[in-house]
Amino acid sequence: MNINRYAAHLGVRSRIAFKRWSRRLLFLVGGLVVGLAAIVMAYLADNAQAVFGRVLSYSPYMALLVTPLGFGLATLLAIKVFPNSQGSGIPQVIAALRLPDQEARAPLVSLRVAFGKIVVMTLGLLCGASTGREGPTVQVGGSIMFAIGQWAPFRQPGFLLAGAAAGVAAAFNTPLAGIVFGIEEMSRSFEMRTSGLIIGAVIAAGLTSLAIVGDYNYFGSTAAVLPLGRAWIVVPVCAVICGVAGGVFSRILILFANGFSGPVGNAIKRYPVAFAVACGLGVALCGIFSSEHVYGTGYEQARAIIHSTDTIDYSFGPWKFLATLFSAISGIPGGIFAPSLAIGAGLASDLSLFFPHSPIGALVLIGMVSYLTGVVQAPITAFVITSEMTNDHAMVIPLMASALIANAASKAVVSEGLYHALAKSIFKTRTEETDAARNRPAPIF
Repeated sequence: MNINRYAAHLGVRSRIAFKRWSRRLLFLVGGLVVGLAAIVMAYLADNAQAVFGRVLSYSPYMALLVTPLGFGLATLLAIKVFPNSQGSGIPQVIAALRLPDQEARAPLVSLRVAFGKIVVMTLGLLCGASTGREGPTVQVGGSIMFAIGQWAPFRQPGFLLAGAAAGVAAAFNTPLAGIVFGIEEMSRSFEMRTSGLIIGAVIAAGLTSLAIVGDYNYFGSTAAVLPLGRAWIVVPVCAVICGVAGGVFSRILILFANGFSGPVGNAIKRYPVAFAVACGLGVALCGIFSSEHVYGTGYEQARAIIHSTDTIDYSFGPWKFLATLFSAISGIPGGIFAPSLAIGAGLASDLSLFFPHSPIGALVLIGMVSYLTGVVQAPITAFVITSEMTNDHAMVIPLMASALIANAASKAVVSEGLYHALAKSIFKTRTEETDAARNRPAPIF
């Protein structure tokens, strides 16, 4: 009898151990696939921007035709062919994490949505949208992990969380920021049961990127230092200005996403493709007035400002702000992470006119952290990701201080960060659709 009990006990423990290790293996495999997807998206984004640049080489006014038509087509595809692929993608994953079951989550993070996100995001950059690929990488990463999680012995939102974190890590080559982003922004809590698995997925995604692309810093290594003394006055000043600017951007985008009353609001709701065309025209005009600097992710411009490799264009920040705002409110698939860093760099470079004693490199990093914090209200993620992207450890303390000040300044403008505010609307809509579907009477054949 004792032998039989022991054998039964051993069999139960073996099955549990097998399920645990199977689940861990799926997390690692998912991380590898997310890393590959991030590399593909980076390749497509870079080439799409290059093609649009060649189009503009014939005439900068080509944007007046190409950009509005591209915006209209991208919106039509996002609505009719790939629903739930609009915008950044991060709010969709946050909403999916909050939904109670797999059936309700599926439409937000399916492989169909992931494929559509990649296709339409690339189309947006191909026609000059001021968007990024990092936000979409989060939704694609979440969708891949969600699909893999269907094979797991224990299904749970931890797969979604790991996919989102791995997406950020692979997109920016910032593993620490991926982990912090998953904790601070996606889950708003530290889940001890899944933390090790999330880290495993991030490592797998990071190693995939490292093996294929190699070791690199997103914006290159910087040696910026902010000496103690009067140079530190830029910290509160820049943090407040950029934090408020980020809050204004977030507030406007939330307003358009939630809709507003009146004839204009009704027209936008009834004719979303026409509205997207109008937004595309706005982006094209910003591009013409800014000498074509505001199109795309803003990576090249931000890098040039950080390393002072070009003459500072003091109009870049405001024009990039407007171009990114038009792109975001249009609803086309595309992220705001990279454009936000570029806007912060541009606004901070303008402040160098008033603070000649502060190193321009340090000022720009403070502006990037402050503006990104102002938009998403995730201060830890903002300073960790900027520190990792530039490998500048000397600026960690100033960046921390800037993030905290900018977060407070942003909250004075908008009470909640952009991603979570948008996720609430998506969650409400998805819950209503799920309830309606479940209460719908079965068809009679």
